[in-house]
Formats: sequence, structure tokens, C-alpha cells
Amino acid sequence: EGGAGLFSDGKLITRIKSTHIPYVMQRLVQFGAPKEIEYLSNPHVGSDKIRRVIPVMREHLLKLGCQIRFNAKVAEILTSSQSESETSGSRPVISGVRLTNGETIECDQLVLACGHSAEDMFQHLHDIGVKLEGKSFAVGLRIEHPQSLINEIQFREYKDHPKLGAANYKLAFHDKKDGVGVYSFCMCPGGYVLSCSTDGKGVVSNGMSNFKRNSKFANAAIVMTIDHQKNFGNQLLGGLEFRRQLEAEGLELVKKAGGQHELPAQNLMAFMDGRAAPVGASSSPSGVVSTRLDRIMGEEFKKHLIQALENFDRSMKGFISPEALLHGIESRTSCPLRIPRHDETLESISHAGLFPAGEGAGYAGGITSAACDGIRIADGICHKFTAIQSHIHT
Repeated sequence: EGGAGLFSDGKLITRIKSTHIPYVMQRLVQFGAPKEIEYLSNPHVGSDKIRRVIPVMREHLLKLGCQIRFNAKVAEILTSSQSESETSGSRPVISGVRLTNGETIECDQLVLACGHSAEDMFQHLHDIGVKLEGKSFAVGLRIEHPQSLINEIQFREYKDHPKLGAANYKLAFHDKKDGVGVYSFCMCPGGYVLSCSTDGKGVVSNGMSNFKRNSKFANAAIVMTIDHQKNFGNQLLGGLEFRRQLEAEGLELVKKAGGQHELPAQNLMAFMDGRAAPVGASSSPSGVVSTRLDRIMGEEFKKHLIQALENFDRSMKGFISPEALLHGIESRTSCPLRIPRHDETLESISHAGLFPAGEGAGYAGGITSAACDGIRIADGICHKFTAIQSHIHT
């Protein structure tokens, strides 16, 4: 049960401004998250604690009368066509879903919170005519340093102070000439690099930390923006295909190096110099194999990444270090698609009764923002029925 909300580390940092954020934190605490997330500027639950919170949520929902089905995959979203109003005319209306076991579940309101990796669902939405649009996203590699090095860079003479804990960082670089941004994402102090492929056809890296953040390593994604219009033009699913090919190339690198399920890795200095080199220690439970990651995304990517790293090193002297290790492939930062919806009702602009939500719909970029978006969707559905009841009484 759960996606990143369960298997990641419960980082609750968000850039959005929403009145729902305190409510999200309060509910998490109610279900077992640490009380401190309500007041810390960088709230974090931890992989070891978040996996105990989610089942409590599930039990609460079951007591309220909800039905939760595991291993129940949606094969088809069902629609009918009817006239919605004088202004919208005739358009498809949600009538239910059909599961892969043949069962049909009827409904007239469907919240689609499929996550940003549900490629088969995105293809199905395209096939049945749901309005989609390409969205810019970011891909790159995950860098790992000894946590002691990051502590020394950030805390200096106070690096060993017991109250400071594991240091983190947030870095960004923008090439004004080319209009390309490179930035750190999902920084995990005292964490681990994970292999997170969803289909076994490619390699995907991610990061996590337990609540105490007491691993000897610090890691973060270093990703470059991929502008949809510039790179894919009118190819609606171009971003998905690019992501798929990149992950497959990463797996091919691993196999060529004699590996199977490990992550492809390269020493940072070797990446910058364009050479093969042995890899040092990594926190990844899946293990790593030495590969030429500097070749995987072409010279443009390498150029921009090196520019950014040199910029980061000026901000954090020592960031470019022989002890640093790059892991591939960081490709699931956000969804390459968006499902457009009405600004006020939050319904799909093409299908009545369809409410795209969260990261997979292109409206969130983390646990907190996805939770806030879910609350907005719930409010939207309530307002819709309130309006219907008001019309009936009138």
C-alpha cells in the first residue's frame, strides 16, 4: 500500500503556500507521525516511521466504511456521452471502471490519483480521449557524499555538535544562455540511495532517510530541466518515451558491466574527467557497478551538470570531492504529463466526473503538496454536490 508516501522517507518539505498544510501535519501526527512535524521548518517522518503511519490510516478509513482493494488493477475507465449543460454541450461522462479481473465498479465521480509512474494509465487516458498536455520535468543522477563531509562543509567548526544532527543542502544553478536549470532535489541527509524501478525494464534511483538520519552517507538528486516544447514539440508522450529509454540505457550499462539489479555508478571525478574508474562505498542496499554515466545523456547534459557542480562547489567548498559517487538514473522527479482540469471545479476539462489529482495529474511534487491537492479535490466534489442539492431545492 502506498507509493512514495510509504516507501520513501516522508519528507514533508514543500514550496507551495496552502492553508491545508497545518491540517495535513495534524492528521499525520494523529495517525502516529512525530509531533515535531507540526512546527519544524524541514518536517521529516522517516522511512522507518512512515510505514507504520500508513496502515493506521488504512484502518481508520475501513472503520469509516471505505472499501480498499489491493491487487485490483484498473484496466479501463468507462464513460457515457450525455449533454452536461447548454455551455459545455455533449461530452464524455464517467460511469465507472473495469478491473483486469473483469469486475465493473460503477461510479459517476472518479478521483484519479495514479502517481507519476503509471504509464499504462496515461496511455489509456490518451486512447479514450482524455485531454492531456506535455509538461516539462527534470532528469539526472543522484550524488552521494560521506555525511561527515557535508557536516564539515555546512557546520564547519560545529560539525560535531550533538544538537545539529545531519546537515542538508539545497542548491540550484541556471544557465541564462541556454535557459537550462540544474538543481538538487530530494536531499537525504544520513540516508540511503535506493533502486526503485517500477517495471524491471530500466533502472531508477531514489533516496530515503530513516527518522534519525543516522546513515554515514548524504545523497541528493542533481537534475536538469527538460523543456517539453523544446525537446518534444507536439509529441504528447515524448517525455514518457524519453524517460523510458533513459532508464533502459541505464539497465544496459549495468548488464554490460556484469551486473543484474545493481545501480550504475561512477566516481564524481571520473565523471568530470570522462574516464572509467573503480567505485567506492555506496549506501545502496542493491549495490552498485562501475559504469560510464558520463556517456548516458550526451555531451549537453554532461556540460550543464559540470557547470552546475562547479557552481555548487563555490557555494559549498568541497562539494566536488573524490569521495563523491554518482548513481543513475534519477528520472522520476515529476510527471512529464499534465491532465488539465477546470480551475474552480477541478474536474477534467474533457470528461465530466473525472478528478485528476496529485503527482500523476501534474499538480503536485511531493507528499505534502499531493495531500493538499487531495483535500482540494474532496472540497471540489463536495461543492459540486452542494450546488446540485441547492438547484434541486430551488
